[in-house]
Amino acid sequence: MSGTDISGPTRPGEELPLAALAAWLQLPAITVTQFPGGHSNLTYHLSAPGHESILRRPPLGPIPPKAHDMVREFRVLSAVHPHFPLAPRPLALCEDLTILGAPFFLMEPRPGLILREPYSHPDPAALSQSFVDTLVQLHSVPLTDPALAALGKPAGFVARQVAGWSERWRRAATPNSPDATRLLHYLETHLPPESTPTLVHNDYKLDNVVLAGSQITAVLDWEMTTLGDPLIDLGLALTYWDHAPHSAPAPVWFSRAELAAAWSRQTGRSLAHLPYHEVLGRFKLAVILQQIYVRWVNGQTQDPRFAHLDQRVAALIHQANSLL
Repeated sequence: MSGTDISGPTRPGEELPLAALAAWLQLPAITVTQFPGGHSNLTYHLSAPGHESILRRPPLGPIPPKAHDMVREFRVLSAVHPHFPLAPRPLALCEDLTILGAPFFLMEPRPGLILREPYSHPDPAALSQSFVDTLVQLHSVPLTDPALAALGKPAGFVARQVAGWSERWRRAATPNSPDATRLLHYLETHLPPESTPTLVHNDYKLDNVVLAGSQITAVLDWEMTTLGDPLIDLGLALTYWDHAPHSAPAPVWFSRAELAAAWSRQTGRSLAHLPYHEVLGRFKLAVILQQIYVRWVNGQTQDPRFAHLDQRVAALIHQANSLL
């Protein structure tokens, strides 16, 4: 498979203070490698005799309010893992800022690979089905456990999503940001009716699942998980989804329509309001990339991948407007 994600040397400027971290872990020494993919939180593999874990911490520099909340992600995993085993088991939380300068947590490692663009897989049809099955499984978790029920307030969920992401857009705007006035007006004035709530991952995509062949062994990146309309997850997944061209009769990736139809068939839920959530999904992704881009503009990161994210933001706003 091409476009896979394995850990390697840490990026310049993103090294961890090994002595302080080893002392906190009560280990004589540790070996650290960094996962290269992703655009926001920093993820590392820690190893030592008798110890192996994954460390998650926020990006360097100032970050938007309530974003990159490692304490919340640890608590989400603690609540979700017993009911949805594909969520990795959390191991330890550190809120002592003297160790890394920010809160961080450790979780169990999961074997497998993470696909990165350009996506290539020997059995894309089987992986497409696993991707849908896993999302359906997440949306089928009963919310009877008080720890799960405490993760969010479903009433008014979509309206709060629109308000929150609109405010993030305004805070992260730069002089070259595209005009989103028409898009924001649409999202605010066309709110769909509320549906029966489920767990909502809020960033479900191929880059956030770990694979063993065509089977998913873990779902990652739970910091934005809450309770609400599951179409939020489907709309964002469709925003990210891309299917590689294959010539018949080779197996192919599900199209966006096939992905949505499979989810609807397995959950028994209507797709009537999915177009709204596809628009919202594109806007949310534009905001996420704009927040990363403004960190590069302000000199808070030197990662060269971020220098041209403004072009992707403009394309996403254009796509969202075209869907209206």
